[in-house]
Amino acid sequence: MEPFAEYSSRLARWTAEVADRQRTQTRLGNARLFTGLALAAVAAAALGPQWFSAWWLAPPAAILAGLIAIHPQRERALQRAIRSKAFYAYAAARMDNRWAGLGSQGEALRDPNHVYADDLDIFGRGSLFELLCTARTATGERTLARWLLTPGEHAAVTARQAAVAELAPRLDLREDLSVLGDDIRSALDDRRLAAWGARPPVRFFPGARWIALLLALAAAVAAGTWLLGRTTLRPFFYVAVVEILFAMSIRKQIEEVTGSVNTPARELRLIALLLDRLERESFSCPALIVLRNRLSAGQRIRTLERLVEWKDWAHNQIFAVIAAPLLWVPQFAMAIEAWRVECGPRIADWIAAVGEFEALGSLAAFAYERPAAVYPQLLESDPAYSAAALTHPLIPANEAVANDVELNPATPLWIISGSNMSGKSTLLRAVGISVVLAWAGAPVTARELRLSRLRIGASLRANDSLADHRSRFYAEISKLKSIVDTAGAGQQLLFLLDELLSGTNSHDRRIGAEALIRGLLERGAIGLATTHDLALTEIATSLHARNVHFDDLFESGNIAWDYRLRPGVVQRSNALELMRSVGLLM
Repeated sequence: MEPFAEYSSRLARWTAEVADRQRTQTRLGNARLFTGLALAAVAAAALGPQWFSAWWLAPPAAILAGLIAIHPQRERALQRAIRSKAFYAYAAARMDNRWAGLGSQGEALRDPNHVYADDLDIFGRGSLFELLCTARTATGERTLARWLLTPGEHAAVTARQAAVAELAPRLDLREDLSVLGDDIRSALDDRRLAAWGARPPVRFFPGARWIALLLALAAAVAAGTWLLGRTTLRPFFYVAVVEILFAMSIRKQIEEVTGSVNTPARELRLIALLLDRLERESFSCPALIVLRNRLSAGQRIRTLERLVEWKDWAHNQIFAVIAAPLLWVPQFAMAIEAWRVECGPRIADWIAAVGEFEALGSLAAFAYERPAAVYPQLLESDPAYSAAALTHPLIPANEAVANDVELNPATPLWIISGSNMSGKSTLLRAVGISVVLAWAGAPVTARELRLSRLRIGASLRANDSLADHRSRFYAEISKLKSIVDTAGAGQQLLFLLDELLSGTNSHDRRIGAEALIRGLLERGAIGLATTHDLALTEIATSLHARNVHFDDLFESGNIAWDYRLRPGVVQRSNALELMRSVGLLM
């Protein structure tokens, strides 16, 4: 079934499920109320004037107990249905171009000094990150962001492509992972959890665990022989005194362990829910098999859960009387610390593996929703970029116009001229985002893409800063300096320059732009540069560049664009016509 139709079908099913379960919950709530009232009425009749036997309390009490018992299960089922409905509602919104502002925008991950993140709309409302991200943990979001901000190594990205291709059709898996547990994003502090696992061991004196066990056994035997009438309480008191001295000697260590374990145990349980689901999934892709093996930690986490749960039994006022002579809390605290010493150093890797899987799942959802997208061919060659029928992934597929772009050492530069709003900047962003997606391991919205491991240097958006005392022109040349430095570091560079040096006069712009582009090309870079200044197009011949342009049509006061790239230099401008169309010129 086509992805949008599948999403719509499942959304309708879960919408009906939510409505049905809400009606059921309402009925059960009413039943509990009526049964409670009936129980109160029978109790009044049986215990007051004694019109009925007290045995008449049993039926309504049993019914009420049953209704109360099934409530948590029914409530969990309702919440699961609500989360599934939300999952498909957001998925359908992504495909129906209603997703902007609904997802995680990654603003906390944004680096304003990154060489292309702001220029290519990687983060923020309506960004590439918001379109892609389906991660439920902070580490999943950070992993996806890292892949989008830094091109991966060839072998790693090839492995990601295979993993994404295998995960793409597994919609049931993505649904299950999206609804497990509570709101993991807000409930899980993955960095604090990893730090808890990696901190130095809490030191108990040698043999402390054995001494605690022997003292607990001695207390149990002493109490048992007294209860059987075979001895006095004096042996038990002697053991209790020794236990008190023992507990005082390790009190600080016990407090350190018990005071820090409850939150990590609760957070690890959230990870365990994800791990349990992944462990039940079979994979054929080597990268996914390795990843699942890294995640085989569910049983270990459940062991910690049980230890913490048993430790907390001592908080029960009735059981506390028994727990004290058994050294219950010290024994389980030492067992918990032993677990942390053994498994704690692996927590960071478990979290990292969860993050990698979530990032792969985000790319897989994108691949599933864009069935026409292709996995690019990753080249180990000189700088090269060749795209056929390339479109911008943030533009709806039914609106996006495809264009071909090819850059290589023989033709390392395209100079793009064209009128306002004709599509120059959009093409640069489409090229840049295709490189970002390709070296993250995702498919791209093109018929074909072949490219080497390119780093992007983009100058499409430069703003002045009153706080930093920087003009727009100074902000632009600062960004251009970082692009030149990247090319000079010996890394393959794809530069994307929009309206180069537009903050200065045409004479300086012509000289400065040519010098800058020539310097980038001499360092082996390839790229695209847009311009309104047609004088800049004259440098194409001397730089082995190609002139291309976007055109427009202006008739009867209306302007239209077809966003199709054409060879050569644009022959007309629409600036004055646009000014007339809004009433600035007569």
